[in-house]
Amino acid sequence: MTVRFADNGVKNTIDFQAQSLSLAYEDHEVIHELSLMIPSQQITALVGPNGSGKSTLLKGLARLMKPTCGAVYLDSQEIHRLPTKQVAKRLAMLPQRPESPDGLTVRELVTFGRFPHQGFFGVCTEEDDAKIDQALEITGISEMADHALGELSGGQRQLAWVAMALAQDTRLLLLDEPTTFLDMSHQIEVLDVLKRLNQEHGRTIVMVLHDLNMAARYSTHMVVIGGGKVLHQGKPWDIMQPKILATAFGIEATILRDPKSASPVCVPYCSRRETVLP
Repeated sequence: MTVRFADNGVKNTIDFQAQSLSLAYEDHEVIHELSLMIPSQQITALVGPNGSGKSTLLKGLARLMKPTCGAVYLDSQEIHRLPTKQVAKRLAMLPQRPESPDGLTVRELVTFGRFPHQGFFGVCTEEDDAKIDQALEITGISEMADHALGELSGGQRQLAWVAMALAQDTRLLLLDEPTTFLDMSHQIEVLDVLKRLNQEHGRTIVMVLHDLNMAARYSTHMVVIGGGKVLHQGKPWDIMQPKILATAFGIEATILRDPKSASPVCVPYCSRRETVLP
């Protein structure tokens, strides 16, 4: 059975950008005067080496970190000046290592995704229940709805968090390493869900991914982050070039064409970083 999210006549185009954005942890600046426009109704993958600032940038875009200078704009409005509930109706964020209270069931967790759409008393409507059921089914965890999160494997818990983000039903979805803890089958399942949300309903998706080949296969736009700045951006075939991978990731690689998806595939064979042995 194929589960679809209803659009309800909502316009899905969105203006989402950072202008001269700087982000820091106390005195340590991680993102420096970065400007970036997220293409509407596309899947943007943020890639880069460890410590490049990908996750920090995503936190800044999601309003989880306050800029030291610059700003993030959502539909031409500065995101840090908007009411929290208003932002939550337009933007959903799945962090890298989410934590939940002990004893929470899967369905209770997914229900939190409906909070921005509920009234003062937080009572679930029929529409809320339908969105929750859809999110559970599309992630393949309906049979685990009444299980405590503590009883699940790491991969199953991650799927529950993805379901919560899907239940929020926003035009813009930000995900930090959405395939963390998942085996290959579930990685593809989650990324297929995101791709379908983008292609069928025009959802704008931004995700941090470490796997370059998965990023190239599932995204339509890639942004290479390095040293807290945007080094390169463009379509997957524009980014998956030997010179770019050498300078940004310190690897020598051959780029092949996937015979089924036609996406670029990186085959690394040598690190260009010097390794000092004891």
